[in-house]
Amino acid sequence: MPIALFRVDERLIHGQVTVGWGIRLDPVRYVVVDDLLAGSEWEQELYRLGTPSGVEVRFLGVADAVAELARFENMNGVTILLTRTLPAMAQLAEGGAMEGREVNLGGIHHAPGRESVLPYLSLGDAERDSIRALLDAGVEVVARDLPGSAGVGGERFVE
Repeated sequence: MPIALFRVDERLIHGQVTVGWGIRLDPVRYVVVDDLLAGSEWEQELYRLGTPSGVEVRFLGVADAVAELARFENMNGVTILLTRTLPAMAQLAEGGAMEGREVNLGGIHHAPGRESVLPYLSLGDAERDSIRALLDAGVEVVARDLPGSAGVGGERFVE
């Protein structure tokens, strides 16, 4: 079964993901793609505490996730793939690996150099460049914090 949700969310695994999206999608696994987190066992354990019992959680760096992406797309059960940053998600999409898929922008918060464009979404130049890269790679980009919320197309943020 293909990956059901590609989501960019700085908080990674938290209530909106495990409850909001998790109840809707009923995942058997979360794949968290983050170079720093992939090397920190104690932080990984903290994130695992936020997932339902019996749900697998994998932590990979971006390069490893690129190499494993096709395998995750073909595994049994629903997978939710999360990145902390838009540039990491754009790296996954390089070379057409995610063409025709949708990336959900779910939580990128205020930081220096970013402007608020939605209550849960602040973007700067790096984020806008990554949205352009995703769109150029044939990926649909939609900002939506929860499954029942109206989506906002990513093209709006790069015009």
